Amino acid sequence: MRIWPVVTALLFSPLAWSANTWEDPAFIEQAFVQVALRNEYAAGAKPLVKWHQPIKVWFEHKVADRDLHEALTLAQLKHLAWVTGHSITQVAHRRDANLIWVFTQQSHWKSDVQREMGAAAAKHIYGAVCLGNYRTRSDTHEIVSAAVVIPADQARSHGKLLACVVEEVTQVMGLPNDSEQAYPSIFNDKTPDSLLSPLDVILLKLLYEPALKPGMSEQQVRPILRTLIQRYKKDGVLAQAVQISHSSDLYDWLP
Repeated sequence: MRIWPVVTALLFSPLAWSANTWEDPAFIEQAFVQVALRNEYAAGAKPLVKWHQPIKVWFEHKVADRDLHEALTLAQLKHLAWVTGHSITQVAHRRDANLIWVFTQQSHWKSDVQREMGAAAAKHIYGAVCLGNYRTRSDTHEIVSAAVVIPADQARSHGKLLACVVEEVTQVMGLPNDSEQAYPSIFNDKTPDSLLSPLDVILLKLLYEPALKPGMSEQQVRPILRTLIQRYKKDGVLAQAVQISHSSDLYDWLP
């Protein structure tokens, strides 16, 4: 078994607008393909990846405001678990975790990224605000471990602390790519909102449908996607996405 690393990052970006509606089935299908089956650091299509084992999170705090940082992150993890139906829990010891979450400061960011993600990942910190990374089994494409490193002082100085918390952990669920073809979405660097959009809710639900399996190619995924999206439309899942996206406890933290 070989383990492959994939890096995600929240970058600095201006705003943009897309005329497409997220409720259109063809738009949802294309957004999923771009976000789930592409990677911003590697050209070409990639196989579907997702977690099978329960996610167990351990926090390392190297800066102040531990309670605040942990509360924000746990609120997002709770929302992701509800949206996807996948088990996500906090553990007390690093040895029991498969998702390592580090709140650090900018002066230690590079060394923390190198320690948790490897030396190659450190080249992606330039121009980024925070960084996430996951590793997959080469034979099954199942995600087996992940790490998120947030330099809290840098994230706060750019007004991106909440965005870092939301985007990085959501991407290490198996949606690694940023794309302007997904809007409004946290997977679009030009979307002004920091929390999950209705489109994000649908993309996450689709990813964790049992019919979509790790290792599937775009050719295998597309017909299943079409069937699932039409079912979502018929069953009212698309109509409920706005309510689900707004159900996050993180809305209590917004001004």
